[in-house]
Amino acid sequence: MPRRTQQLAGASVALGLVVALLSGWVIAIVVLPALVLGLPWLLGSGDAGQRIARLEAMEEWTRSLAGVLTVGVGLEQAIIATLRSAPKAIQPEVRLLAARLRARWPTGAALRAFADDLDDSTGDLLAANLLLGAQRRGAGLASVLESVASSVAEDVRARRMIEADRAKPRATARWVTIITMVVLGILFFTNEYVEPYKSGPGQIALAVLLALYVGALVWMKRMARGKDLPRFIGTAVSEEVDA
Repeated sequence: MPRRTQQLAGASVALGLVVALLSGWVIAIVVLPALVLGLPWLLGSGDAGQRIARLEAMEEWTRSLAGVLTVGVGLEQAIIATLRSAPKAIQPEVRLLAARLRARWPTGAALRAFADDLDDSTGDLLAANLLLGAQRRGAGLASVLESVASSVAEDVRARRMIEADRAKPRATARWVTIITMVVLGILFFTNEYVEPYKSGPGQIALAVLLALYVGALVWMKRMARGKDLPRFIGTAVSEEVDA
C-alpha cells in the first residue's frame, strides 16, 4: 500500500474514532475510512487512461521498429536499436526484450515473454507479427508492422470513444453521490431526523443501506469496465494449450 494511502487510512480511522466518541455514531469508524479510500476508486476511471497510453506507445514503437527495419538490419538488431527511443509507457517491456535478445535467448521465446510483459491482446497481435517475421525472415516485415501500427491506432481511437461514453454514467454517479453526502451531512445536524439511526439497530440498518448503495456503485463500475479481449499468445497461453 502506498505511503499516502496509509496516511489517509490512518487519518480517516482517527477521525472516525473522534466522531464516534463525541457523537455516539460508532458507524463512523467504518464509514469515514470507506469514504476516503473507497469513493475515489469507485467513481474514478481506473486504469483506462494508462491502458490507452500503453496502446499509443505500442503504435509509436511499432512504427519506429518498421522504420529501422527498412534500413536492412535484422529483426533482433532493429529491436535493440529502438531501445533508446522506446516510449516511456512500454520502455520497461522493450528493455527486457532487448536484454533477453542480448543474452542469446531464442527470438521466439523472447517475443513470447514480451507478449506476457505487455499483457494485452493488442500486444499479442504485435508479438505474433514479430514472431512470423522472425520465422520467415522476409523483406516485407516493415510494411506488415506499418499495417499493425495502423490497426493499433484504430484500436486507440475506438477505446477513446468507448471511454468517453463510459465517463458519462460515472459523472452522473459522482454528482448523485456528492449531493447525497451533502444532504446526509446536513441531516446529521438535525437530530429529529437522524435520531432513530443513533441506536444500535438503527446504525446497523444505516450500515445496510450504505452497503447497498456501495454495492450499486461497484456493479456500475464493473458494467462500465467491460471485458478484456482474450489473449492468444505468450508463455502462459502456451502452457494452457499444452495442458
